[in-house]
Amino acid sequence: MAINTLPVSDKEQIKALIPQREPIIMVDKLLAYSDTEVKASLTITEENIFTAHNTFTEAGIIEHMAQTIALHSGYKNKDEQGDVPIGFIGAIKKVEVFTLPKVTDVLTTTATIVTEFMGITLVKLRCMRDDTLIAECEMKTAIANA
Repeated sequence: MAINTLPVSDKEQIKALIPQREPIIMVDKLLAYSDTEVKASLTITEENIFTAHNTFTEAGIIEHMAQTIALHSGYKNKDEQGDVPIGFIGAIKKVEVFTLPKVTDVLTTTATIVTEFMGITLVKLRCMRDDTLIAECEMKTAIANA
């Protein structure tokens, strides 16, 4: 599936860029991409498995941030042959969740690659709702068989 322009909001194109499948897809748009940064969004719905009592949970926010990183890897490799790379979270640190968003809120997460070394990537993530910082953290990720 050729994906040549941003933003990407087609559900099937998003699914082609990440290894996750329903009901664990926590990104619905790829807004921006560069070699060192990616921006993705998610509109929170009542049906989302991480929604409880009209509120999106901490686990859902962290999964959304992790899948933003997955979108970076998937988009980077979109023109190469083979499957979408499978990644693993090696560590999450400095997690701060400032507020929990509600159903219909749109989260926008920016992942900035700090460093890559021997298949390990350190990423800083900031999750926003409009102009409000919802959460931030650092993650170390690795691609399987990298």
